[in-house]
Amino acid sequence: MGWRVERGAFDGGPEPLHVGLVPGPGAQARPAPRQHGPARRIARRFRAVSDMGKRIFRFTHEKGCTMIITLAGGGSTFTPGIVKSIALRKEELEVEEIRLYDINEERQRKVGVLVDWILHEDLGLDIKLTVTTDKKTAFSDADFVFAQMRVGGYAMREQDEKIPLRHGCVGQETCGCGGLAYGMRTIFPMVELIDDVEKYAKPTYWILNYSNPAAIVSEACRVMRPNARIINICDMPIAIIDLVCAALEIDKKDVEYDYFGLNHFGWFTSIRHKGEEVLPQLREYIKEHEILLPSSYLKGMSSLMKSNTDNEDESKQNRHTKGSWYYVWKGVYEIMELFPEYLPNTYLNYYLQQKEFVEHSNPERTRANEVEETREHNLFAGIDRYEATGEIDESTFYAGSHGDWIADLAVALKNDTKARFLVICQNRGAIPNMPYDAMVELPAYIGKNGPEVISRDNIPLFQQGLMMQQLNSEKLVVQACIEGSYEKALQAFTLNKTVPSMTVAKEVLDEMIEANKDYWPELK
Repeated sequence: MGWRVERGAFDGGPEPLHVGLVPGPGAQARPAPRQHGPARRIARRFRAVSDMGKRIFRFTHEKGCTMIITLAGGGSTFTPGIVKSIALRKEELEVEEIRLYDINEERQRKVGVLVDWILHEDLGLDIKLTVTTDKKTAFSDADFVFAQMRVGGYAMREQDEKIPLRHGCVGQETCGCGGLAYGMRTIFPMVELIDDVEKYAKPTYWILNYSNPAAIVSEACRVMRPNARIINICDMPIAIIDLVCAALEIDKKDVEYDYFGLNHFGWFTSIRHKGEEVLPQLREYIKEHEILLPSSYLKGMSSLMKSNTDNEDESKQNRHTKGSWYYVWKGVYEIMELFPEYLPNTYLNYYLQQKEFVEHSNPERTRANEVEETREHNLFAGIDRYEATGEIDESTFYAGSHGDWIADLAVALKNDTKARFLVICQNRGAIPNMPYDAMVELPAYIGKNGPEVISRDNIPLFQQGLMMQQLNSEKLVVQACIEGSYEKALQAFTLNKTVPSMTVAKEVLDEMIEANKDYWPELK
């Protein structure tokens, strides 16, 4: 049976490209900044205009666009890589315009400079670029909206991670108390985004949402906007498959897998290479190496045990071997030592090894700090250098599976390819022993009418029990948000497997209410 999935979300952003601006109607003139080589090239292509009181930037050449793709959260560090993936599929997508939309003008302006370089200097394409903070400009006649929202930015991510740790609970942005808090910030902005897209985009629009926490956001959209043309996806299973293929030295293009679960809460039940099952081989590899990482990544891992004064250059290590990432991949081995049948999603570490993950966490320096010091810093330092010197360092932005996965999904929807993807969708009997309305993560064939989910048999009692506990925690937090119910929020926190008691749940919730007072609805 063919049916459509129902939900979505988005990230953070920058300002209009101010390189050699010509004030448009109603725009206030300001001195043009000093222009280097790339600035002069951009200035020739851009002009400032006024639209709905916002300053936006467009290419002056006008063509009839066959396909418009908007990135909501255009200031995300992932935007350059996603745009490159879209651009490399220009013919398949027939894309003639890419729009970046964000509420953070300056951040998006900087990302826009790099995106312009990718499209017009690096790839030499004639794709039109629009960078805007105006909703109407962003979504009018759009075919696809790629949503990557981070409500509250990294400052609130730090709170999501550090508040629970202060109370002896897992500190993670999408799991446990942090995920519940992040979800409560994101529900209403996501609904607002859907309404804006409904208002301005083409009637045949698709929102492809990869904002976190996707499980909570998808449940909220199921309840509040059940008819929205939105598909929720997550790239973590794809990242795991990338590492599996690297470890086993097989080509990802020849791999197919089966999977079930909730978002960030699932299991691979089969991984096939050219039709041959490779899970037994993978189990042996993980057991031998005591970690799920390719041998090539393991070089230099000794620096994990060294002090910062040692001479080994950590910058040459793969990021997955450093900081908190090491324990994530090590945890796969530890889980499979006790439960070897399925390959777990790495996020299950936070639920099955909550005590251990709290013990090796640093409440003063969490993943949010790691990302700010690496991906965030590298991208914006690279853009600053480009603006100052005209020199580009492509290693400062990430391009790969994340963007490819999203762009390929758009290709499948547009061209009705029936390609197989993992999506978050309403269960509707696909897993017989899970609730009909549960938002589950399953493989599906993707065509012009949306996902055709692949049904499966009953799941084992152990996995079903874990999923029901997590599902009900997420449902309760959505109800708490919609109803403004303190009691239901407390129930959601108490039910979550990362929280040891109702007393601790209340302590964490009360501190989070104060931290999120500018974002959460009032809870009574």
